[in-house]
Amino acid sequence: MDLARREIWERSLERSRARRAAAAAARRRRLRTRGGAGSLVAVTLLTCVLGAGLAVGQAQRPVAQASAVVLKMGSAGPAVAALQRKLGVAADGIFGPITRRAVRRFQRRAGLLVDGIAGPQTLAALGLRLSARVRQRGTSRQGAGVPAVLERIAQCESGGNPRAVSGDGRYRGKYQFDRATWRSLGGRGDPAAAPEAVQDRLALKLYRLRGTAPWANCA
Repeated sequence: MDLARREIWERSLERSRARRAAAAAARRRRLRTRGGAGSLVAVTLLTCVLGAGLAVGQAQRPVAQASAVVLKMGSAGPAVAALQRKLGVAADGIFGPITRRAVRRFQRRAGLLVDGIAGPQTLAALGLRLSARVRQRGTSRQGAGVPAVLERIAQCESGGNPRAVSGDGRYRGKYQFDRATWRSLGGRGDPAAAPEAVQDRLALKLYRLRGTAPWANCA
């Protein structure tokens, strides 16, 4: 082979090698592109699945954490006091007529069922998240569940003595009931002779009905 033909052959061989190298590189790029797209699809699908699961979990958590507290006439304790503060009424911790009226007014304004009961929807609308295990505070040591306001009234009226009788004999017992009021609440016999727990219970009943009005001088 002469020199000229050899040079032509070598140039042809180099071009052939370059074409094969370019073709191999193109195949590798196509494979990488396919793999990347597949990975992107997989990541996208995984993200959607995880996002959906997270959304479901977030949607379920408020249900699980929603307040199970229901406050209504006769309820008492710190939860009621927190409700009363939100409603802008005296926070004495007793759910009486005033609190019920305030609840009804709020429900009417908020477009809720107007029933005077502070259930989960009403509490949520007020921004209150209350625990069903809220411990009673400010109650009588006698265990009758007497609010602190009634303990103060009893101390004022009788010094907390369930056997106290006024000088004229008209007012009797720890809360100085007259006999007519005592009977209207379901009491029997002499208020001053009734067990202290019964006096506490009927005083609480009267307080829920009329607030501190019956003890205007000691409220």
